[in-house]
Amino acid sequence: MCLGIPMQICEINGFVASCEAKGVFRDVSLFMMQDENLKVDDFVVVHVGYAIQKITSQEAQTAWELYDQMIAAD
Repeated sequence: MCLGIPMQICEINGFVASCEAKGVFRDVSLFMMQDENLKVDDFVVVHVGYAIQKITSQEAQTAWELYDQMIAAD
């Protein structure tokens, strides 16, 4: 099973973005999305260190709500 994590871009330096989700910061490769117009405050889905899809803030919030429900049910 693969899991993509919604993260918000905090800083961009070339093809690497510093991203944040729930207080956790990670460096994320933007290489696979080099044709997208990504900017600070955008949300992306991150899988194994790579941004793979741009999403809206609402989509990110919905995903985190679902993840929180799964964790609570465990």
